[in-house]
This record gives sequence, C-alpha cells and structure tokens, in this order.
Amino acid sequence: MIKAVIFDFDGLILDTETPWYEAYKEVLRTNYKYDLLLEDFVKCVGSSDTILFNYLKEQLENDVDLNDISLKAKAIHSEKIKEINARDGVEDYLKEATELGLKIVLASSSTKEWVTSHLTKLNFISYFDHLITQDDVENVKPSSDLFLKAIDVLKVDPSEAIVFEDSLNGLIAAQKADLRTIIVPNQVTEKLPFENYHLKINSMKDMSLQKLLETL
Repeated sequence: MIKAVIFDFDGLILDTETPWYEAYKEVLRTNYKYDLLLEDFVKCVGSSDTILFNYLKEQLENDVDLNDISLKAKAIHSEKIKEINARDGVEDYLKEATELGLKIVLASSSTKEWVTSHLTKLNFISYFDHLITQDDVENVKPSSDLFLKAIDVLKVDPSEAIVFEDSLNGLIAAQKADLRTIIVPNQVTEKLPFENYHLKINSMKDMSLQKLLETL
C-alpha cells in the first residue's frame, strides 16, 4: 500500500532545467564561441553543477572562468524563470495526494532556500510535509542519500512510497534506494536513456494520481 509520494523539484514541478540549458548555451556561445550540446548539458541535470563545470574545464582547458560563466548564466536564468509556471498537472497531483491522505515529500539536489522560495511563489509549499534538499545530506543525486533521508523522515518502507522524477540522475538515485519511480521528462530530459522505471508519462495531466496508483 502506498503511503507517501516523493517529488523532485527542478525539471519536475518547475521546468527550470530548460532555461538553465538556454542560459549556459548563450553564455558559452557569446564569450567562448563554444556550442554546448544538450547531450552534454543533460548529464548534470538532477545532480550538481560540478559535473558540468568539470566537463567545461576539459573542453576549454585553462581558457575558462567558471565563476564568471556561472554568474552570467544565473543572471540570464533569473530573467527567464520570472514568469514560469508549474508544469501541467503538478498541482492536481499535490491536491489529490492530500485528499488520498498520502504524505508528500520533496527530495531535491538544490538548496532549501531555492526550493522554498519557488514553492512559496507557486503557493505549493503547504502541500509538503517535509523538504529534503542538498542541505540535509552529504551527497546529492545520483547518490541515494536524498531518498534514503526522505524514507527515514517518513518512517515508511521503500515499498510504501513512490518517486516522481524527470532526470536520469534522479532515477538512478531512486533505484539505489529501492523506490518505485515514475518518470515525467521535460524538454531537456525527454531523450535520456531511461531504463527500469515503473511508469513513464509525458505529463501529470496524462492520468490522475489515483489511476496511476492503480496502474502500479
């Protein structure tokens, strides 16, 4: 019996990933004449910027100012997401999970300040029983730390919870924690080689949460 649902944040609730790709691509093209391919950027999605920065250091060698790239990309990204809305069906799932008496937890590789500010702006924060972020664990996804922490806080067995993820790093982390995972990809992650997930939907509008639980 499912007692809890665990949501990722970036890319799943709010598609911040597509604007991040666009921002980094713009900065690198303008300042370094470098074309950042989606297939390379997407390797860091769901995890941390370290993966992307290490890649850029390899590609651009010593001719790179990572701090400058990060600051410029952040400025562009901030403008791009000012009016961004939650992904289709997200609030429907949050409402339905509440009505079904399920515990609702966020497990994000981002900071607590980041997710709290955006969830507050979206008027979603009251739906969540717990927010588990990079501030609460030693390692972010694809490590299982975030999900193991979520399970511990929930005091449920992994078989009693399901995870909603949009990234490959998130799926890997959930698999390590032995959690059933529903993939809801976005524009950036839709072509990733997802394997061994339990269900994949294009949007939370595709089916109700009740129907999804019955399908599982």
